[in-house]
Amino acid sequence: METELYKQNPWWEGKSEIESIPREEHLTRLMQNLESREILFLMGLRRVGKTTIMKQFVARLLNKKIAPDDILYVSLDSFNLSEFSIHEIVKKYREIHKKSVEKRVYLFFDEVVEKENFEQELKSLYDSENVKMICSSSKATLMMDKRAYLTGRTKTIEVMPLTFQEFLIFKKVEIKKADRAILESYFKDYLKTGGIPYYVLTEDREYLNELVQNVIYKDIIARYNITNEKVIKELFNLLCERVGKITSYNKLANILGISVDSVKRYVRYFEKSYLFYVVDRYSKSLNERITSPKKIYIGDVGIKNLITGYRDLGASYENLVFLKIKNKDPYYYRKNGIEIDFIGEDFLIEAKYDRDMDEKHKIVFDGIRKRNKILADGVDFFARIF
Repeated sequence: METELYKQNPWWEGKSEIESIPREEHLTRLMQNLESREILFLMGLRRVGKTTIMKQFVARLLNKKIAPDDILYVSLDSFNLSEFSIHEIVKKYREIHKKSVEKRVYLFFDEVVEKENFEQELKSLYDSENVKMICSSSKATLMMDKRAYLTGRTKTIEVMPLTFQEFLIFKKVEIKKADRAILESYFKDYLKTGGIPYYVLTEDREYLNELVQNVIYKDIIARYNITNEKVIKELFNLLCERVGKITSYNKLANILGISVDSVKRYVRYFEKSYLFYVVDRYSKSLNERITSPKKIYIGDVGIKNLITGYRDLGASYENLVFLKIKNKDPYYYRKNGIEIDFIGEDFLIEAKYDRDMDEKHKIVFDGIRKRNKILADGVDFFARIF
């Protein structure tokens, strides 16, 4: 075990990690919560950059003059550590560096849910040792199943795909406000590639396809013991084709030849893997919100385009708008055949990429009273810093 821990923590021997492009928004949030007792959880889609952010945060701690041997990083899906519990790993770490349990240390547990009973081990560490823990996981289901054991002890930070500003940084692009045509050209690239960091840098379609296969097979089929693999793959393709569209679970069930309850259950599995999001119809009636058709959005538009091609960039644009505002709990609005994309407590947003709002839509849009009313029709919605 000791050899593996040294391998995963090169800073113990004065070595540095390979430099990577910092995700400042997430690093700032981690730093803001550094002194709190809460266990921080980085959650999000596979390969969205959680591991990289953890290692970048280790570098920030080192820059703050925190001693290298006060920091432990462990990838808990490592085969070489598979037979050891979290407690055994931490105990070995303290033995290596002669750290008492009273000594404040920083523990990074990557893919923490790979360890059975991780929630009990984290609670024990939290209650008995002077530790700050930062954990990651791509599996929201396991976290939700076991979060109750850690009630009052955790804080979640969802790691999203790259924003447009981060996309430009990854592309090493500096664009002045006047460079409108160039900005729009890069935004069109962003609409196509999405924001999975490695894919943005390489555009390696096989890498993106492997991400999808891992979610389907490891996070859904294996996790939930699903025997009909074909249905899950077909449902994934159907949901990709319906991004930004009103979708009926009944219709999906008819196409797939399975029950509506099965469709609902499988969609929830995709949601808990951060691959898809479901938006309800706006209504004051809870019953209507629950029973009305849904709108589907995907965790990254590059994944959608991998399946559907680039034929519907309008849907990709609407999806990007959703990802930007999803923490505001949006609904979609539909009345008398007229649909407005997003409505919330204090906002109304219609997404129209390279298209104008027709007169009927404009009348409905203007007639809804909200403090913030936005027609998102291009790059400006995502490039407000320029």
